[in-house]
Amino acid sequence: MTTSKKGISDIEETLQEIGDKIEELIKKGADAGADVKEEIEKKIEDLKSNKTTLEEELKKGKEMLEKEFKEKKDEFEPKFQESKGLFKEGLKQIGLAFKALFGKK
Repeated sequence: MTTSKKGISDIEETLQEIGDKIEELIKKGADAGADVKEEIEKKIEDLKSNKTTLEEELKKGKEMLEKEFKEKKDEFEPKFQESKGLFKEGLKQIGLAFKALFGKK
């Protein structure tokens, strides 16, 4: 899950960079001539469209990972609880063994 979080973080950082580039192009477009301005506006629209698509894909990916994690967690929870009980019983038995071993002198 750590790798997934790191990957999602990288994607979010990239989306932020795209947003920054869009803002930069908007500022440059305001200062540009008519021909260049039209080209920059087209690029801005393309970038906004791609950013929206990437954000949607990121959201879907997050939902899928969260769902899969929950399913696996629910699947392993009974086994984990059983192991936890057995571990506690083992510690109890070790404690009783030490008590029996060192209690009688």
